[in-house]
Amino acid sequence: MRFLFEGKESPKFQEKIEKYLVDNQQYFNFLKGLNLEIESSNSFPHSSGIASSAASMSALVLCLLKIEKIVNQDVTPLDMRKASFLSRLASGSAARSVFPVMSLWGATSSFPDSSDDYAVPLENMVHPVFKSYHDSILIVSNKEKSVSSRVGHSLMNGHPLAEQRYATARENTERLLKVLKNGDITEFINIAEAEALQLHDMMATSTPSYKLMEPNTMKIIDLVREFRRETDIPACFTLDAGPNVHLLYPDACDSQVKQFIKDNLLQYCHDNQCIDDIVQNNLEQYNY
Repeated sequence: MRFLFEGKESPKFQEKIEKYLVDNQQYFNFLKGLNLEIESSNSFPHSSGIASSAASMSALVLCLLKIEKIVNQDVTPLDMRKASFLSRLASGSAARSVFPVMSLWGATSSFPDSSDDYAVPLENMVHPVFKSYHDSILIVSNKEKSVSSRVGHSLMNGHPLAEQRYATARENTERLLKVLKNGDITEFINIAEAEALQLHDMMATSTPSYKLMEPNTMKIIDLVREFRRETDIPACFTLDAGPNVHLLYPDACDSQVKQFIKDNLLQYCHDNQCIDDIVQNNLEQYNY
């Protein structure tokens, strides 16, 4: 196998992919006799805490399953549940990344088809306001984060607050499913911001403890809260496992929030870098 990232060989990423294929070779027997050459690129900084692993590994799995169909001369649509399951084996959150709009990963009593083994799509039960939601990712730092997600997860084993945190996450999942269906943006903001800060609180109280937020992360958070109080525009923040801030807001507020970012937030971003994204509701573009 040969792997190129941004046009250059990347032994670190190649080793990760090779290990994944070896560890799960029972699912990839169709690759025997094939020589893989993979070329990959990112539209955002990798390993900085904005789910580059989920994006790359879910994309890889979808490509591999398309190869399987070619080898087997199978013209049926891809099995998206299988794609989600195999993506999870590569990178936990990648289970969700194979689906457009929104998906749910994790078994919950309010969604009978949900599972810890794979994600399920939610686009048919999401209120229209969330089907065009914006995510402006404020790049506080484009450096590789000091603690990987895998290591961070391992530090939760034996954490004194872990069980309560897991219970809270399950409760918030139930609340969030209702919010996504009924379009309650205020409650969405409460859940999103609380979840983000609790995640980083767990990092700060682990053994050994660590922090991924930077001073400019907190400065942006404070400004977002102030902007919301003063304007009643329902923009909120959330955080991945890194210093960068995701600014979430409805499409109806796009112009006001974009101006706020330009006037107040870009100065706290690395090289004034902000990546604008939006929920894609056109399923026809996903030619799986």
